[in-house]
Amino acid sequence: MTLSDLLVPSSALFLDFDGTLVDIAPEPEAVVVPAGLVASLEALGHYLGGALALISGRPIEQIDAFLQPLCLPAAGVHGAERRSAAGRLTLVMTHPLDHVQAVAVTLAADDPRLRVEVKRGSIALHFRQAPDLETTCRDAMEAAVRESPGVTLLAGKMVFEAKPGGASKGHAIEAFMHEPPFVGRRPVFVGDDITDEVGFATVQRLQGIGVKVGEGTTVAWERIASPEHFRKQLQAAAAAKSRKADA
Repeated sequence: MTLSDLLVPSSALFLDFDGTLVDIAPEPEAVVVPAGLVASLEALGHYLGGALALISGRPIEQIDAFLQPLCLPAAGVHGAERRSAAGRLTLVMTHPLDHVQAVAVTLAADDPRLRVEVKRGSIALHFRQAPDLETTCRDAMEAAVRESPGVTLLAGKMVFEAKPGGASKGHAIEAFMHEPPFVGRRPVFVGDDITDEVGFATVQRLQGIGVKVGEGTTVAWERIASPEHFRKQLQAAAAAKSRKADA
């Protein structure tokens, strides 16, 4: 089943960014937004009456910078921050992350292949350049999170991220589904990572569809082979829906 098959005018579309809309890069700032992607998103957003949102581990400001001039409803930092279709920004209550940050910075100081990313409400330790240090990073971050009340650890693709316990992509999607223009629609969520599994489970509990991009065990009911394949489906869906709207 293609993305075009899944979408009707009464759908709500939620999209992850890295590994879904764009290919994962060695460094977060090095991702490349393919030509035509912004136009496809804009066209599908119009077809869906504005019910298209991005659900990402990135801060919202980074998403905006990559997709400018497009400014979509979005949830960033795994739901720790969320911007509604009306432009209202909601922040999940955060807890002190000083201890987690100190542990992550110490690890990165010992091995320059590690990278610490400080976001509003979370600390991410990337080990993409040092896969041999996965266990070391996990053990250190788990210990730091245990000593940081109100904080949970999220394992993603080559990254461990400490975030507020009340934030998740699933909670962000549910919040959107209670607001216009998303309310009353059938949700579709497309993502690629372990961190997206809670989003798949959420939309399917709401009688929607989860779509997993790439390999790996998943609860999603549909799968697309790669970000490249998904972008082709996104472009095809945007073109097809635009033709129907103009007919």
